[in-house]
Formats: sequence, structure tokens, C-alpha cells
Amino acid sequence: MFDIGFSELLIIAVVALIVLGPERLPKAARFAGLWVRRARAQWHSVKDELERDLAAEELKRNLQDTQSLMRKADQDLRTESERLRRDFERMPDAAADRSDDAAPPSPTRDDDAIR
Repeated sequence: MFDIGFSELLIIAVVALIVLGPERLPKAARFAGLWVRRARAQWHSVKDELERDLAAEELKRNLQDTQSLMRKADQDLRTESERLRRDFERMPDAAADRSDDAAPPSPTRDDDAIR
């Protein structure tokens, strides 16, 4: 977070010791530690909430994509089903048209004559 090295921390500690004195320095250090812990906890809370919101948005987006794919697949299936139903309904008509166009050959008894 902050780029503070050991030398900077040592300088801050020496200045705090001089300004606050040895009797108030431990209380001040505990108080500063308390605020740092609270700030970190708050930061982690906000970070976790943002991650949950992002995950929820991603899930929502995935759900919408899946729903749109399912709708498209359903529509494709319905369209294909309707086409197949129409083709199936036309099959008897097509068979009747073929039978009318081509008369079946008359049976001959050539097989009986050969015997």
C-alpha cells in the first residue's frame, strides 16, 4: 500500500518518542494500531463486497446468455418441428400424386407359361 521502509519507520518512532515521551508512547501506539486494524477491516469489507457484486453480475450475465441460447435453441427446435410436420403431412399427397402419374404395370403370367 505505502512504500515505507524500515529507516522511515525508525525515524517516525524516534520522533514519536521525543514528542510524546516514554509514558504516552505505548498508549499512542495501541491507539494507532487500533485505527490501522479498523481501516484494514473496513478495506477488506469493501473489497469483499465489491468482489461479491462483481461475481453476482458475472453470474447474472452468464444466466442471461444461457437463457438467450435456450430461447434460440427452443425457437430452432420449434421451427424444425413445424417444417418436419408439414413435410410429413405432404407425404401422403406426394405418394398419391406419384401413383396417379405412373400406373402400375399389369401383372403377366409369364411365370406360369415357363413352368
